[in-house]
Amino acid sequence: MDLTITPSAEKFIRRMVRFGGAGEDAGFRLSVSPGGCSGLASEFSVEAEPKPGDAVVVHNGLKLFLPVESRLLLQGVTIDFSETPMSSGFVFHNPNSAGCGTCSSSAPAGPGTATVSVAAIQVKNSH
Repeated sequence: MDLTITPSAEKFIRRMVRFGGAGEDAGFRLSVSPGGCSGLASEFSVEAEPKPGDAVVVHNGLKLFLPVESRLLLQGVTIDFSETPMSSGFVFHNPNSAGCGTCSSSAPAGPGTATVSVAAIQVKNSH
């Protein structure tokens, strides 16, 4: 799978897995679907193991559990994490997209960039 994770996104994901309480072999399940104000609706959870149908993508020893639809939407995308005094959240850079808006009240992102605020992401607890 062609997916890039920036160091800031990797740091956030590692922190979530470390403190997620699902054990040292846990992974980060990222579910992305069309919708939301940015064109993407996201939710994540820390899971002890992948759910049926999830692909396991390993990045620098970090396990990502990605459902089928998420894999299709994330193909060729760079996942970043942005933290400012006003907001924080994942930023998806898609070079294959003509462009989309953002969820923040700041200036719109550049073409092919979708910003999803952490506040807009639904965190599912697997326990």
